[in-house]
Amino acid sequence: MAGKKSGADRFSTATRLRVLGEQTAARVYRSQNRRQARRSRLTGRAALLALVLCSLIVALAYPMRQYVSQRAEIADLQREREAHRAKVERLRDEKARWEDDAYAEQRIRERLHYVRPGETGYTMIDPGAAEPSRTDRTAATRPWYTNLLEGVDRADQAAGPGGIRPATE
Repeated sequence: MAGKKSGADRFSTATRLRVLGEQTAARVYRSQNRRQARRSRLTGRAALLALVLCSLIVALAYPMRQYVSQRAEIADLQREREAHRAKVERLRDEKARWEDDAYAEQRIRERLHYVRPGETGYTMIDPGAAEPSRTDRTAATRPWYTNLLEGVDRADQAAGPGGIRPATE
């Protein structure tokens, strides 16, 4: 009967639960060992290397930013220098032209409307210059404060953003 009892114990619920618990405990133990093996891949040397690399990046970030900004500033200054050289060259050419008496006389006659003795000078009036008066004829019939407010509105429309008028050259 002892043989039958051991065979019956094998299929009993308590025996099954005990075997199942042992198997589960073995799986948990194996997974914990695997996790510990995975965790141990990061060694102290690797952590030190990562720390050194991060500190180098942080230490070199500001000097690199300064270097790049200074290179950009140098390039801007070189472009500005070339523009100034071109302007100086233009001014030298203009100075050389003004040293020629014929050119100087031509420009003086054109700008100042000089004429030689015996010549008759004529001045052409620009037809676009004779525009109608800007005053509004109906403005005289309205109250003074309406004209004032319309003038302020026109000034605001002419001004750019923030109430600042753009510079005219």
